[in-house]
Amino acid sequence: MAEAADLLGISDDTLRRWQQQGRFETTATSSGAAAIPGAELARLAVEVSASPDHGPAAGSARNRLRGIVTKVTKDTVMAQIEMSCGPYRIVSLISREAADDLDLEPGTLAWASVKSTNVSVEIKP
Repeated sequence: MAEAADLLGISDDTLRRWQQQGRFETTATSSGAAAIPGAELARLAVEVSASPDHGPAAGSARNRLRGIVTKVTKDTVMAQIEMSCGPYRIVSLISREAADDLDLEPGTLAWASVKSTNVSVEIKP
């Protein structure tokens, strides 16, 4: 269940609450622990990703990873933004002006939008 929550980008508590509400079916592992079948997890992932609260307010990229900014390195022109998005470490190079406008600093909740080989960083207003 903890791994499923991580994959969905939600807390363990939220997933347990959804289980109690009957939002998805579970099975039992050989040790008796609750588990979510793959097809059910995929359905839930589509539901979560379609939620208006899950992503930024607007954007054209479809591959979005929600995460937290872990490091910001700026020079006079550019900024390197490092994020932790679940199990993934994402690094983006953006203009310093954009980083300043977004008030990016460690601890900021943001979305990494991956489009081709470019990664942009967005925040929800």
